[in-house]
Amino acid sequence: MRVKTEAKRDAIIKAASEVFLESGFEGASMAEIAARVGGSKATLYGYFSSKEELFLEVTNSEAKQQFDPLLVALAEDTDNIRQALQRFGERTLAVLCSEKSIQARRAIIAEAGRSDIGKRFFEMGPKVGLTEVSRFMEKQMARGVLRQRDPMVAACQLFALLDAETVIARLYGVEPQLSRAQIRRAVNSAVETFIGGYAAGAGTGVDQPDR
Repeated sequence: MRVKTEAKRDAIIKAASEVFLESGFEGASMAEIAARVGGSKATLYGYFSSKEELFLEVTNSEAKQQFDPLLVALAEDTDNIRQALQRFGERTLAVLCSEKSIQARRAIIAEAGRSDIGKRFFEMGPKVGLTEVSRFMEKQMARGVLRQRDPMVAACQLFALLDAETVIARLYGVEPQLSRAQIRRAVNSAVETFIGGYAAGAGTGVDQPDR
C-alpha cells in the first residue's frame, strides 16, 4: 500500500502549476504532470480525483499564499481608509494582473459553462477574500467612517472598481501588461470613486487624495 506524503503532494502541485501555465487547463494532461513528477497517473489520482480538482488546488493554493498576507495587512491598516485601500488595491492588482493569474481566470471562465469548476473556484478562493474584505468594511462602518450599507456588497463593488480599468483589459488582451504606474493610477481612481459613494461625510477621517 502506497503512503501519501505532503512532500509528494507538494511536488505534484508544483509540477501541475508549471504544466497549467505552459499549456492552459485544456491543453494540460495528467500524463505530462505525472512525467514531471516522476510517477504515474495512478499516483496523481491517488492524491487528486480529477484534473479539475488538481487545477483548483493549484490556483487556490497559489492565491492563498499571495492574498493571505494582503488580507491580514488590510485588517490591521485602519488609521486611514483611503491609504489602506490604495495599498491593498495596488498589491492585489499586482497579483490579479500577473500572467499566471490571468491565464488561470481565463481557463476557469472557459470551463465554467461545462462543469462546476467556476462555482468551486469561487467558493474556495474569491468568496473567502470577499468575506475578509467585507469584515474590514463592517469595521469601518461601525467606526462611522463609511455609511451603513451591506458590507459584502461594498466589498464586491470595491473589487469591481479595481477590475474595471485593469483586470478586464488584461482578460481580453487589450493590455498585454500593466506597469506599476498604470496600476497605481487605476487604484487611485477606483478608491476615489468608492470613497465618494461610501464615505459617511466630513470629519470621518477619510483624507482627500494627494494631488
